[in-house]
Amino acid sequence: MMQFVRAIVRPEKKDEVLENLSAGGFNAATVVDVVGRGKQKGIRMGDVYYDEIPKTLILVAIEDEYRDKIVDIILKTARTGTSGNFGDGKIFISPVEEAYTISKATQGL
Repeated sequence: MMQFVRAIVRPEKKDEVLENLSAGGFNAATVVDVVGRGKQKGIRMGDVYYDEIPKTLILVAIEDEYRDKIVDIILKTARTGTSGNFGDGKIFISPVEEAYTISKATQGL
């Protein structure tokens, strides 16, 4: 079975995460610029309140056996500081029941 990895990371970490994923053998990814907020409900800087913080969403479909490897790469690369900080992001993993390559119109990746 395959897994679908959704990683939300800081925009300034995007290139580094993608480079390390590629170095780890994960070349295929979809990248989307998004906005959102976490538990802290945004951020206040002086008199200005930002409730939508820029983030980058990285989407990767992988075989089950690579789950721990890809999570480890993303965690190590996207984390700021020695133990991470609020706003570093989140990783979501869910099963892929079916996948189709459009150019071949056959089941499988």
